Amino acid sequence: MKFIFVSFLLLIGLRFTSYSQNYNQLAATDAVSNSLKTLPSLAKEKGVVLIFYDPSCPFAKLYESRIKALANKFQGQGMGFALINPQAQNSESELTRLRTYIDESGLNMPYLMDEKQQWTQLFQSSKIPEVILLIPGKSGLELAYKGALDNNAQVEGAVTEKYLEIALIQVVRGEKPAVPQVRAVGCNIRTY
Repeated sequence: MKFIFVSFLLLIGLRFTSYSQNYNQLAATDAVSNSLKTLPSLAKEKGVVLIFYDPSCPFAKLYESRIKALANKFQGQGMGFALINPQAQNSESELTRLRTYIDESGLNMPYLMDEKQQWTQLFQSSKIPEVILLIPGKSGLELAYKGALDNNAQVEGAVTEKYLEIALIQVVRGEKPAVPQVRAVGCNIRTY
């Protein structure tokens, strides 16, 4: 019986280690700089917030000002931020479209094109916008929070639960988020 239990724990440990290794190998083209960015290069000392985002999704547009406010508040506190477009194709016209969007919107962060949906699959993301918060762990970056930014996509003034902001405050304090996941609401990510 002990052998089965120890084998089970070893299997779980190897699974989480492989996720950390996979996180460290993720890379995508940044539409803003037209350069290849790796996940570790996006993280700062406290971690990184990845936001699955496509400006053609109405829910993403509704969250634009809230994303800017969170980035402005937490980038100076050791958090990296990046947008990930799971529906973008790596072409010159797509690069130009996304770069123009970043310039006009004021979202001052990398905008990655997940053209093969590797990031989408690894994080099992299904909505736009959906947030992934990664923090440094023993074997690389670890998932600390996944899901919704808050509890009201349509009316910013009616928000009563700021899930991502609370998780970020806890991480900046050196704590793990008390709530690790909240179901995201938004546009479905088209899979290819």
